[in-house]
Order: sequence, then C-alpha cells, then structure tokens
Amino acid sequence: MADSVFYPRLIEARLAEALEDAPVVLIHGPRQCGKTTLAQYGYAPKHLGWAERLADRGAERVSADYAYITFDDTVVREGAQADPVGFVAGLPERAILDEVQRVPEIFAALKAAVDRHRLPGRFILTGSSNVLLVPTLSDSLAGRMEIVRLHPLAQVELAGVDGKEGFLDALFGGGFEPGQSERLGAALATRIVSGGFPAALARPQGRRQGNWYRNYVETLVQRDVRDLAHIRRPDALARLLSAAASQTARLYNLSELASPLQVTRPTVAEYVALLERLFLVDPLLPWHSNRLSRLVKTPKLHIGDTGLAAALLNLDAAALAADRSLLGRMLETFVLQELKRQASWSDTETEFFHFRDRDGAEVDVVLERGPGALAGVEVKASATVTRSDFRSLQKLADALGERFVAGVVLYDGENVVSFGERFKAVPIRRLWAPGLPHGDGP
Repeated sequence: MADSVFYPRLIEARLAEALEDAPVVLIHGPRQCGKTTLAQYGYAPKHLGWAERLADRGAERVSADYAYITFDDTVVREGAQADPVGFVAGLPERAILDEVQRVPEIFAALKAAVDRHRLPGRFILTGSSNVLLVPTLSDSLAGRMEIVRLHPLAQVELAGVDGKEGFLDALFGGGFEPGQSERLGAALATRIVSGGFPAALARPQGRRQGNWYRNYVETLVQRDVRDLAHIRRPDALARLLSAAASQTARLYNLSELASPLQVTRPTVAEYVALLERLFLVDPLLPWHSNRLSRLVKTPKLHIGDTGLAAALLNLDAAALAADRSLLGRMLETFVLQELKRQASWSDTETEFFHFRDRDGAEVDVVLERGPGALAGVEVKASATVTRSDFRSLQKLADALGERFVAGVVLYDGENVVSFGERFKAVPIRRLWAPGLPHGDGP
C-alpha cells in the first residue's frame, strides 16, 4: 500500500495484546476496511517497514513472522474445503488465514490443532462476516479465540490523533477543555459522504468515491453473499441495502423496508440479518429501565458507514447539505459509528443504545461504560443549541440518578458551553479532537 494512503490503526495495540493471550485471534469487520493490511503489514516478514512505523508510535507487537494465506485464492480455498484437517496440518507454526469465512469447514480443524499445540498467537484469522452471529462457528473455538473488531477508518485516525485521551474519556470523566474550535460548515457533509473505507478515501472526493462504494456493494452481492447463503433475489438484497440507507437512524420498520421490494416480510428479515452479518447494517438496541414506563423497545436501524449510504442514495456533499432532514439522520449515524470506532480500542468496554419513549423524548445515543456509568449524546447539524435541546437528556438523567455521568449535545458550533452541572453543548469537531481547541485538523 502506498504511503499516501497508509493509515496506522489505533486498534493495533489491542491486537498485539490478544496475540500474547490467545492461540487464535480473529480480526473481523466489513470487507475492505483494512483487516488484511492490519494483519499482513504488521506481522508478515516482507512488510516489516509498516511494523517499524508502528513501533515509532510506541505500539508493541509480537516479534514473530507469519505466513500469509488467503482464501480468496480459488485453489487454496477448494483445497482447504476438500481436506480441512490436512490443510491445517500443513500450515507453519504461525499463519495468517485471510477471509476465513469462505471456508467455515476449517474451524473444527483449527480447534484440534490448537488443542494439540496451544501456542499464543499461533493463528491470525481475518473475516468479513460476523462469526458471533453463527454460534456453530464461534462455539467451535470458544476459549481459544479472541476477537478484534476492526471498523472502517475513524475520524481520529484520519486526523492523526493518537486516541489515548479521546472523546469517550472526556465524556465519562475528563471533561472537555474550554476554547474555540472552528466550525466544520460544508466540510461536515464532505466527511459524511466520504465515509471511512481506505480504498474509497484514496480516490478524489465526489463521483469517483461514489463509484468505488457502488462497485463494492455489487462485488459483495456477487461473491460474499453467495458464500454465506442461498439468495434467490440478489437484486432485492442490493435494493434492500439502498432502502436501509434511506432509513438510517430511524426505528427499524420491517414493513417499510419490504413494501418496495416485492418480497415477503420473513425474506426481508432474513436479508437484513445477512446484511448485519456482513457489517453493512448496524441495529442499535433500545435502552430500557424499570424506572421508566412507556419506553419504545424497537431498535434503530443504522447503516454501517455513511460513505456507503451516500453512494447508495446518489448523494454528493452538496446534495446532502441541501437536505436538512437527511443530513441530520446521516450525521447521527456518522457520530454513532465514530463513537463505536473509538470504543473498539478503548481499555474500558462501552455498550451503545438509543432512548425513546412514547411521549416523544429521545436521545440519539446512550453509552454505558464500565460498572454502570451512563451518558447520553444528542446530535444536531445546526450551529446553535438552546436549553430545549437538553430536555430528553434531562429526562434520562432524572431516571438514572447518580449513574448518569454526562449529557452532551454535539453541534456544528465553535465553543463548549455548559447548560448545567452535567450538561454541555460540544462542537462536533471535538469528537475527534476533544482536547485540541486549536490546530485540530481540517
């Protein structure tokens, strides 16, 4: 990969730790998000220049060379499918097995191999399908495999920020430094439609990025989907993904998704589950509590990456900026995915929900971190915030009591402004530069 499009990944330290602890480590996430680059360029011997650059950043890594095998190679894949036991027996002591979801037969053979020789960091697997949603696969390596979730690039990574004291730390205790940040303005829509896939970001913004995303969907439908399930209507699956993009940040409504596709509701539900396995859609579960009644218990449907959503809807930055309603929902998805990407390398586990009740109160993102600390994030595309924007956050805070740590309204403004002891309006730019009011990137 050329240096011009190389992005060190902040999850690398977590990967190095996992390789010290578990005999099998699976890096999974959507295709083309950087899994192979993270594994191969970090650990295969012919790419040590990448690892040296990581070492310069203070990241530790396992000092071992890995053979690299990809199951995108037809001959390799068919050989492994025909004789998985023999294939695994012929592997060197350490190996990277790329796109392992294409050969599910191999999981049982890997289990037997690591039980005979339980060496930490023996196998690095990469997968473009969520094996956690296929219990027969994940259970076969239970107690032997650690999973590292890799997302598309976070804005923090694009900005070159180290991520050690990020937005989540500021939200849950560190606080947001006062000071002025420059408004994003038109650049906000540009960031949303560009998304986070490295290969797309290597292209000029606009039509050429959109072409990459549309070709990406076509390739997935023609190849990866057929590996996972027998789909009678691949055209309907692609149109369903477009429909999901148009519904991002809305409550999951199966009837609305099914109505234009001329397929049954059970089929649409099956297809949505398949898109979730491929990390293309991302349902956000509702937060609930016995202390609040009349809660809406329907998940929200979010697309996995806003660049993908924009391309499916044929939106460039100008068109998105002109549609304020859609801009608000796409921004909500953009913020959620950035928070999840930052949480993936955090030392403290964070869970994500949304909050809505039947009286109209709603909080876009509810975060639960560590032993019961919760915070709420509301998202606005405008440059102003008023006290009324905190009403739903206040309702959530009243229900949670001392468990409620902070409520933030993210907006496209310039200043961190307090609206009470636990409530602040925070510029969206602080999402990837929480402690840098000046010089925090474009």
